[in-house]
Amino acid sequence: MVQAESGDPQAKHNLAFYEDQMAHAVASIINVIDPNVIVLGGGLSNVARLYENEQKFWSQWVFSNQVGMLLLPTNFGGLSGVKSATWLWADDE
Repeated sequence: MVQAESGDPQAKHNLAFYEDQMAHAVASIINVIDPNVIVLGGGLSNVARLYENEQKFWSQWVFSNQVGMLLLPTNFGGLSGVKSATWLWADDE
């Protein structure tokens, strides 16, 4: 991410490719389920650019003229999965 922000052409290309692929996936979810919110987890959920740019990308593959869905980060960022797993483990005892 740092390389893309600093102008590295290969990193910028890779990030744009990821955004495009993610937009295809999100558009598929919107077309089939029509959710109100999609929450991103994992390390890439910390990339602010995804929340700023994704709607521009997915709008070309969504069947509806208007999408009210929100794309949001998790409350715990990239550690959400780890924290959830520890809560499950703690509840088991």
